[in-house]
Amino acid sequence: MKSNITGRVSIPINVPASRVWEALTTPELIKQYFFGTNAVSEWTVGSPIIFRGEWQGKKYEDKGTILEVIPQKLFKYNYWGSMSGIEDKPENYADITYALSEENNITTLTIIQENIPDEKMKEHSEQNWNKVLTGLKNLLEKKQ
Repeated sequence: MKSNITGRVSIPINVPASRVWEALTTPELIKQYFFGTNAVSEWTVGSPIIFRGEWQGKKYEDKGTILEVIPQKLFKYNYWGSMSGIEDKPENYADITYALSEENNITTLTIIQENIPDEKMKEHSEQNWNKVLTGLKNLLEKKQ
C-alpha cells in the first residue's frame, strides 16, 4: 500500500558534484561508505540495481530499478529491502532520489525516500541515510 510519508536528509560536501556523482555510481566507492554493500547495476534508466551484503550476520539482497539519471544532478531508483519484513511487490517499493546541487565547489547532496510505511520507519531510514551521508562526506573530503 502506497504511503505519503517521505524522509529527507541533506549534507554539504566540500567537493564538486562530479566527485559526488562518481561516488554514488561507482561500486568500489559505494562499498566504502554504504555499510560494506556491494552495488550492482549498469547505472542506466530501466536497468536493475542490486545491493548485496551482510548486516549483523545476516545476508541481504535489496533491489530496484533505475528510474531517472541526470549526470551530476539527479539519480532516482525504486527500492525494496529484503530485511524490511515487507512483501516484495510493486506498491511496497520506496522511491529513492539523490539530488545534487553545486555552488563554489561545494555540493549539497539531498536524499529523498518516498513511500515509507510509517513514522517509525521514516525515523530509522533518516538515521541510516545520515550515517551513509556522513561516511560519504568523510570519504570524499579526506581524498582531496
